[in-house]
Amino acid sequence: MPSPIRTVSTIGLMGFGAFGRLMARHLQPHFALRVCDPFRPPEADPSGKGLEPCDARRVGACDIVILAVPVDAIPAALAELRPHLRAGALVLDVGSVKIGPAQAMQADLPDDVEIIGTHPLFGPQSARHGIRGLKIALCPIRGRSAPRVAAFLRKTLGLEVIMTTPDAHDREVAMVQGLTHLIAKILVRMEPLPQRMTTASFDLLMQATEMVRHDAPNVFTAIERANPHARAVRDRFFSLAEEMRALLEDDHDAPPLASSRKEVEGVLS
Repeated sequence: MPSPIRTVSTIGLMGFGAFGRLMARHLQPHFALRVCDPFRPPEADPSGKGLEPCDARRVGACDIVILAVPVDAIPAALAELRPHLRAGALVLDVGSVKIGPAQAMQADLPDDVEIIGTHPLFGPQSARHGIRGLKIALCPIRGRSAPRVAAFLRKTLGLEVIMTTPDAHDREVAMVQGLTHLIAKILVRMEPLPQRMTTASFDLLMQATEMVRHDAPNVFTAIERANPHARAVRDRFFSLAEEMRALLEDDHDAPPLASSRKEVEGVLS
């Protein structure tokens, strides 16, 4: 099977939401881009190697096709692209979970199409000052292009590439992203939060919350529901939280209140 990364002339983006636009900004200096998104059609851009709005047929004819759509929209995107993909093309997704999309791409794409699952471990907020030094996970699924793709991401874009499998990815991300987004959602629901007398650790917690606050709702849904390992992590987290609450509310284990000035000074010293 020919490897498309050797002679890439065009990359097609299926979807042009916040992450699609972020990718376009960093890929356009290196490749001509074709974009299909009926809800967010981009304007033609003469800078770099060009940004061309087009339909699924034109995107499917590209050397590399990137699925920049929500995880639950991947099956529909694959059905739309399948008739137009050429032999030897490379298809990648950029979803927050990998097991489901990998299975869908293997089942729905022709055997002569190469497949790599990817997950950029950053978003528009964390990448607002650039992507160099940030992480991306690569899951080779079918074909031989993964080493060349990894080399481009490392050497040209300056990303830290983590080679993994869909299952290993989802196991780790169930905790890494699952807990981050879960805690952030709860903190947002607790607003207004203190802004004046804060500690450095609280400020870092708020920074993490702000990084994911404006993510589309389908991102949270994918992280918590489409990842088959997320529920076990959630259950353990809530179970431990309940244990902690029970411990703190157990009056028998609480230290007695200081009843004299001397005892108070001893507690404070």
